[in-house]
Amino acid sequence: MRRCRWAGRDRGSFTAELAAGLPALLLLLFVGLTAVDAVGTKGACLHAAREAAIAASRGADGWAVIRAVAPPGAKVSIDKDGQRVRVTVRAPVRALGTRMPRLMVTATAVAVLEPGPEPFPTAEAVVGGAGAGG
Repeated sequence: MRRCRWAGRDRGSFTAELAAGLPALLLLLFVGLTAVDAVGTKGACLHAAREAAIAASRGADGWAVIRAVAPPGAKVSIDKDGQRVRVTVRAPVRALGTRMPRLMVTATAVAVLEPGPEPFPTAEAVVGGAGAGG
C-alpha cells in the first residue's frame, strides 16, 4: 500500500522565497566584489603615489615609476611645494555592471626633497590612456 502525502498550505513557498531573495543576494554579491576591487585599487594608488614621491624627492624620474606601478586609467598630479613633493593618484574602480556609477579612489603621498639635483618638472597626466606621459 502506498501512502500519499498531500501538499499542505505551504506548497510552492520555497520557490516564492527564492524568487524574492535571489536578487537581493546577487546585489549583495556585486556590491561586495566592487568593494574588494576598490580596496585593491586604493592600495595600488597608494603604492604608486608613495614610490613616485620617493623618486621625485631624490631627483629621479617619477613618471617612469608612475607608468610602471599605477593602475590603468589613473590620473596623476605631481606638485612641488617649497621643500616637499606631493603626488596624488586618482583611479577609477571597475564597478560590476556598465550602468553603475563610477567610483574614484584617491591616494596622496608627500616626501621631503633631498639635497641634490632639481627634481623633474611637475605636471599632470593620465596613465594607461591617451595623453599619458610626463
